[in-house]
Amino acid sequence: MNHSSVSDKIVDAVNAVLLAAVALVMLFPFFYIFAVSFSSYEEYVQSELLLWPKHWVLDSYRYIFGSNAFVRSLGVTVFVTIAGTLFNLLLTSTMAYALSRGIWGQKTFLVMVLFTFIFSAGIIPSYLVVKATGLLDTYWSLIVPGAISSFNLIVIRQFFQNIPHELQEAALIDGANDLRIFTRIVLPLSKPALAAFGLFYAVGHWNTYFGAILYISDPKKWTVQVVLRQIVILEEAATTLNPAKDAMLGANPPPPETIGMAAILLATLPILIVYPFLQKHFAKGVMLGSVKG
Repeated sequence: MNHSSVSDKIVDAVNAVLLAAVALVMLFPFFYIFAVSFSSYEEYVQSELLLWPKHWVLDSYRYIFGSNAFVRSLGVTVFVTIAGTLFNLLLTSTMAYALSRGIWGQKTFLVMVLFTFIFSAGIIPSYLVVKATGLLDTYWSLIVPGAISSFNLIVIRQFFQNIPHELQEAALIDGANDLRIFTRIVLPLSKPALAAFGLFYAVGHWNTYFGAILYISDPKKWTVQVVLRQIVILEEAATTLNPAKDAMLGANPPPPETIGMAAILLATLPILIVYPFLQKHFAKGVMLGSVKG
């Protein structure tokens, strides 16, 4: 018994050490980006491993917030994320509810959903559809295409099917229609699942990149990820941001390396801030939707 207890403690200790090592490896890029964004260019060049700034420098952040382009791209991304997530949840939940009610032609609709889950149209057909519907170079081109995730739809449908039918039958006896049942009974009981998949949709919209490059040609409508691409990959910070003259910076703006790290940190923070508040709903919603039934 004691031997077993000692073995368990050794295994737990080894697991804890391994998990701590993995956590440090995962956190290293974040600390590196944080340190570089607050460091001077000289310190960045001279330091082989920079995990904490020796002298706090805010030039990169002044440069970014003095830019209309980055601030505008943040506003565009926030709008697309909020509007897109609400639109996604509206369409996904209503279709999932209809498919959970045993409507006529339900199997046909499910086959269509599963077909899109396995096969996708491709770049050129998607572009032609967006162009033909007049969504090209509009914010809706980042929201409407792919408005319903097949995987999310199937899991939410399963979640709706696990809600006791007695509740819905009692509501029908009281004279409630499907819309009232959906809004007053089904949705309140499905908050964990909706929060979980709402987070999936929100993260997808916040990180939207390919669609913005494909459908948006106006730089004023770029999302923050596209602006980050211009800064980090193409190193076009000066031409992309085009900030107002800052007397403290003079004619020499910060280098693209530190500007890029500061922009990455600013683009990552909103999701990091929101996630802890939805974490409990995230875990509960995914487990309930995938295990029950």
